[in-house]
Amino acid sequence: MDLEVVKALACDSGFELAGAAPADPVPDIDRFDRWLTRGMAAEMRYLTDHRADVRRDVRRLLPTAKSVICVGKLYNTGPGETGIARYARSIDYHVTMRTSLEELTRRLLAIETFEYKICVDTAPLLERSFARQAGLGWIGKNTCLINQDKGSWFLLGEIVTSLDLTASSPPPDRCGTCTRCIDACPTQALVPEGSGWTLDSRRCVSYLTIELRGPIPEEFHTGVGANVFGCDICQEVCPWNSDAPVTGDPAFQPVVAGPIEELDADAFRATFGKTPVMRSKHAGFLRNLEIVRRNGR
Repeated sequence: MDLEVVKALACDSGFELAGAAPADPVPDIDRFDRWLTRGMAAEMRYLTDHRADVRRDVRRLLPTAKSVICVGKLYNTGPGETGIARYARSIDYHVTMRTSLEELTRRLLAIETFEYKICVDTAPLLERSFARQAGLGWIGKNTCLINQDKGSWFLLGEIVTSLDLTASSPPPDRCGTCTRCIDACPTQALVPEGSGWTLDSRRCVSYLTIELRGPIPEEFHTGVGANVFGCDICQEVCPWNSDAPVTGDPAFQPVVAGPIEELDADAFRATFGKTPVMRSKHAGFLRNLEIVRRNGR
């Protein structure tokens, strides 16, 4: 199958970015292992569990794999006042992404039979690394995948497939000498690694307000600022997002558009039950909200 056909069908299925990478171990796997060894995954045990072998070789996920189709779906709806990261303001993106990936798979199967495995971010793949190999963008100093024309407000998904597709070419790193994301990070979570930069999750506001269970260390309270769930600062200050497109997809329209008031458990579930905000659980949400109030936000 021709890669241009795959890209066209991906566009028809609702993806703004598409490309293909070989189903080989990505060069970043050793860097990822070093990152784990330094403890930077913090309490995210799903990054250190028994699936490490699958993460090292995608063929353990699909033995017949020859290619990884990588796609990006724009989720940017512009700035808001809720203190919730942009990706989490709408219904759970896992549902939206899987639905679109299934649609793309059906379109491809109508042309040629193949084996496949659909992946969103719950699968043990180094998504950004495969996306870079597939030509979707480079991995910036803020560790986000950045596309030169469309910025970084993208959700990533993959179809691991037995199709033997011509691989796309990885683009050059165009961050240059810019350090806006590093300078703007309120908790200094972007730290040096060799000749580049990496994310120390233990200091990241997104990790602290979403993944961390229990109290947030007091040293980071001020850095949390007005963020109740997640943080977009390193993307908001990125020059490549200065003219980033905004999605008109109804699936990404915010569930909550105004300021958040304190919600009891039932109201919390009623408001956020179908959104990623549920990941913090009600207790975590109240914990975050209290810190934001103390910050005067």
